[in-house]
Amino acid sequence: MTAAGRVGAGRQPLRVRMAHVEWVAERLSTRDQAILASVERLRLVSGAQLERLHFHELSSPSRARTRRRVLARLAAWRVLLSLERRIGGVRAGSSGLVFTLDTTGLRLAQLAAHLRGTASARRPAEPSAALLRHTLAVTELYVSLAELSRTGGFQLSDYQTEPSCWHPTGYGGWLKPDAYLTLSTNQFDDYWWIEADQGTEHLPTIRRKLSVYLDHLNTGGSGPGGITPRVLVMVPAEARRSAIAEVIRHLPEPTGKLLHVVTEDHAPKYLLQALRE
Repeated sequence: MTAAGRVGAGRQPLRVRMAHVEWVAERLSTRDQAILASVERLRLVSGAQLERLHFHELSSPSRARTRRRVLARLAAWRVLLSLERRIGGVRAGSSGLVFTLDTTGLRLAQLAAHLRGTASARRPAEPSAALLRHTLAVTELYVSLAELSRTGGFQLSDYQTEPSCWHPTGYGGWLKPDAYLTLSTNQFDDYWWIEADQGTEHLPTIRRKLSVYLDHLNTGGSGPGGITPRVLVMVPAEARRSAIAEVIRHLPEPTGKLLHVVTEDHAPKYLLQALRE
């Protein structure tokens, strides 16, 4: 990919003419449109994650090759933009590239949002290493649930990332989870707010953050649609899970029903198990 297809600290986004946006819109395939929607929803997505989402039906030999060709074309059309920072270093190749929306992609997303009457997409700033890991952890949960839903007998009915997933408390503040999701079967819908912990915040800070959810519930607050989601804290390692579980244990009720903590790698199956209980 050329330098024009990368974003770094010194690069300013180039403007595109509306004629180019319209030209691209006429040429986007169904898969192109799905890729655009995924990157708009998740903000930052790696090449490997996009491959798992949108190229899984292809045979193994052609999957990566097709993904490279499609993403390169979307980058050339200014739909997608890759960050300078890779996941896994240079040896990861194009699968380690991280994509966001470029100028054409933003214009297409904004036009679609206007027709839907929803908030417009915004280009995220070049993230720090910590923010990149955090955002990709939220993206990974979505990708893993999407994969499980293909054969798991459930649907990932809704998945919103911040700031779309933020929710007013009713007393002037906001709940600011990292994601909000709905899992559905023919009989049930299950609602969750997601907190993606990276193990960097002090435990008293975690306690205050989780107490906001309890205060919201105990003062009669609810979530989207008048239903209060449960809260799942995803953590990177077992030691961190044990530490936050101890914090939760000392919080007042209804902690046991509202707050849950699990390692990132176990989170998708944990959510699926909770849906089936």
